[in-house]
Order: sequence, then C-alpha cells, then structure tokens
Amino acid sequence: MISLRMNRNSNSSGRSVPPVVVLLAPWAIVYAAFFVFPFVFSFLLAFLSYNPLNVQDTSWVGLENFGRLFDDPRFARALRNTLVFVIGTVPMTTIAALGLALLLRGRLWGKGFFKAGFFLPSIISMVVISLLFKLFYAPNGGLNHALSLIGLGGHGWLTDPRTALPAIMVMDVWAAVGYYAIIFDAAFAGIPKEMYEAAALEGAGFKDTLRYVTVPMLRPVIAFVLVINTIRSFQIFIEVFVMTQGGPLGATDTLVLYLYEAAFRGLDYGYASAIAYVVFILSGVFSIFAVRRFRPRFGSGG
Repeated sequence: MISLRMNRNSNSSGRSVPPVVVLLAPWAIVYAAFFVFPFVFSFLLAFLSYNPLNVQDTSWVGLENFGRLFDDPRFARALRNTLVFVIGTVPMTTIAALGLALLLRGRLWGKGFFKAGFFLPSIISMVVISLLFKLFYAPNGGLNHALSLIGLGGHGWLTDPRTALPAIMVMDVWAAVGYYAIIFDAAFAGIPKEMYEAAALEGAGFKDTLRYVTVPMLRPVIAFVLVINTIRSFQIFIEVFVMTQGGPLGATDTLVLYLYEAAFRGLDYGYASAIAYVVFILSGVFSIFAVRRFRPRFGSGG
C-alpha cells in the first residue's frame, strides 16, 4: 500500500507528462504537418515568385500575384463559373435534401432501403460517378437514348458551352442530395413531438407547421449543411477535371481547376497560392453569411 501511494504521488508530480498531452500528441503532430504547415507555407508562397524546379530564383513580389488576378481574363471566367456553380447547386441541394427528409418522415414502406439508396452516392468515388455521368451525357449515352424514345433529338450536353456547366451541376446535386437528406432526417429526431401536437391542436396545416415549427427548429442544421456544401462547391474540381477539363471554350473552368493548372502545369506556385486564398476567402464569406442567416432565433416570431 505504501509503495502504491508513493508511485501515485510521484506520477502526480509536476515532472510527469499529463495523459491528455500524450493522447493528443499524435493528432496534434498530424494536424500541424498536414494542415498548419501547408496553410502557412501557401500563405507565404502567395507573396513570392516560386518555381519548385528553380528554387534559387525565388523572389519576394509582395501583392503582385494578387494584382495579376484583376487583369487575368481566365481567372474572371473561372470565378464567374464557380459562383454560378455555388449559387446554383447549394440552395437546390439543400431544398431537395429537406424534401427527401420530409418524405422519409412519413409512412413509407422500405424506409431503410431508401435511406441506403440515398446515401449510396456519397460513399462512391466522385471519379467513378463523374465517369458514369460522362457516359450518360455522351451523344450515344443513356440520356439521349431516353430522349429519342419520346421523339426528342439528342444533344451534346458536355460539348455545348450552354449546357456543359448545368449538366455538371445536375450531377453534383444528384450525388450530394442523399447525404444531406440523411443529416436532415437525423435532425428531425431532435424536434419534440409535443411541438407538432401543439401545432395540430392550433389547426396548423402542413405549410404552417413547416414554416413555424420545422424550419425554425432545423435552423442550426440548415446552417451546417449550407456551410459544408458551400465549401465543397467552391472546391469543385474532380467533376470538371474528369468530364470536361474546363471546356468547352472554358465554359466549365473553375477556380480550383485553374489553381491546379497554374501550380502543376505552369509551376507558378505563387500565383496558384493567391488563387487558393481567393477560394478560401470566398468560402469563408459565404459560410459566415449562411451561419448568420440561419442561426437560431430565440424570442422571435419565426
């Protein structure tokens, strides 16, 4: 007993390392190596002229990389396409996911099967999904074949600048909506049934219940979905890279695709880092707006 107490006292002395530090150390090291260091290093690169194959000619250029953005027509086009993609897909995905979650709340046979089906695209590689939709949108693909069966002509969905970006947006909504529907379905479980019962006693219909009960109670979850979906949409890359490579005529060129080509094809790491921080700032601005717009409101009428 005496030896045990002495060991405990010695372990509790200030010289010993707290267990929490030991447990957090592996995570902290990985976080610092794969997030903090790249974040800081890329921030420094944004103010440098840096070519990894010619490091000795690295020079400080200040805000020159950011100034180049304003005179770059491809950056303006990529920014416009990215904003169209974000504004077009994020609200549509959120509304469709909420609608699917409402359907799942009803009396539906095989509900578990439908939940699994909705969630399935989120666990499939986006490269695979993009390749499948590229075949689906092909001139001899499934979409044109279905249109021909009802007497409509085919169309080059990914070769027409007017339809290439909307086609990718439709695919993105299809691939993401099930994941967010499952999140909303789980959030419904946190709404007290008494609130729906009280609304029914007051004679509230479906629309009033949705407006004054469901949506206010789901505001934090809606904000969460909007934030993660906005960040993901600003980083759109795989779909465009696999399906169109930014074409036709730059109609699907996006910021991250331009960043990739500037860094790994043009070897202009400084300019690519400046584009990366534009994506970071835009994602932050849109996310802050979503959080402020859908934060919980207490003591208000909706």
